[in-house]
Amino acid sequence: MATTTNKNTLVRPEHYVYSHITKIPGVCGGKATIDGRRVRVMDIAYMHRWGLTPEQMLEDYEFLNLAQIHAALSYYYENREEIEGEMKSDEEWVERFEREKAEFLKKRASSGLR
Repeated sequence: MATTTNKNTLVRPEHYVYSHITKIPGVCGGKATIDGRRVRVMDIAYMHRWGLTPEQMLEDYEFLNLAQIHAALSYYYENREEIEGEMKSDEEWVERFEREKAEFLKKRASSGLR
């Protein structure tokens, strides 16, 4: 299992749930992330859904390496229900936020405020 050597990190051995994958309370909502980074497994899963290859993902996350990307994909496939549940929850939050924002802006416009 990969570990970090940075003594200033929040990552501890007990946070590892998979090679290169951690769950740290208070970091990214405790969701599965790539070790020592604020890149969630679901972020990598989204990119995979969009058809990006692991090499293409490195263009957006140049501070990662292929082993970390592949570990995130492997964790996703082994824990698909968990990750897709998180993705669904995030998508519902975005929909709710956009709906509430539209309602707020409509009220604001009708009241004459700018």
